[in-house]
Amino acid sequence: MTEIVLMSDPRVAAVPVEECGERLVDVRADGTLLVDPRKEDEAGTFCLLREGILERLVKAQGSLPRGLRLLVVEGYRLPAVQQRYFTEYAAELRAAHPHWSAERIRSAASRYVSPPEIAPHSAGAAVDLTLADADGRELDLGTRMNANPEESGGACYTDAGNISEQARVHRGILGAALTGVDLVNYPTEWWHWSFQDRYWALTTGAAAARYGPRELSLKRAAG
Repeated sequence: MTEIVLMSDPRVAAVPVEECGERLVDVRADGTLLVDPRKEDEAGTFCLLREGILERLVKAQGSLPRGLRLLVVEGYRLPAVQQRYFTEYAAELRAAHPHWSAERIRSAASRYVSPPEIAPHSAGAAVDLTLADADGRELDLGTRMNANPEESGGACYTDAGNISEQARVHRGILGAALTGVDLVNYPTEWWHWSFQDRYWALTTGAAAARYGPRELSLKRAAG
């Protein structure tokens, strides 16, 4: 079985960041990609991504079988929001497993929420997405989007065996399109793909990440 490197692994944090300064752009700008509103925030930060990722997503969509489209759910995430997500999930795990060490809690939490200090979403370097049909209806990929390991019995893992054959085929189609444009998947979340962040750099053997954390004011984001 292939080793799964978690976001909490020290090797991820050790990857240097050489910020390229590429701008964040709104995925909704030209209407090429479908955008789901379930993670919409007042300032519209959820649909921001680095320009290089958006270009690759458009290219990936062009490689999909006829009648299928990418459905973007969430891109950029404010660092404060990332911190809240991580803290809340870690607290749930701590309550369920009071004898676990702090390190084990951190590691287990990182299966589902990246530690805030290295989170690719807060760099605009990661996107949560799925597949939809030509009418925008979400396809079956085995679990709901953002299902955690406990809720899904591990079916949220990209290579999980406890999903239907149809869901497996859909995951394969999504994966082929996104790896074809150089994005990498976080293996505990079939929906999470990134580019030029620390996890991407470690996975691909790149010397450094080019997209580092970005702090946006809500006023600027709404702008």
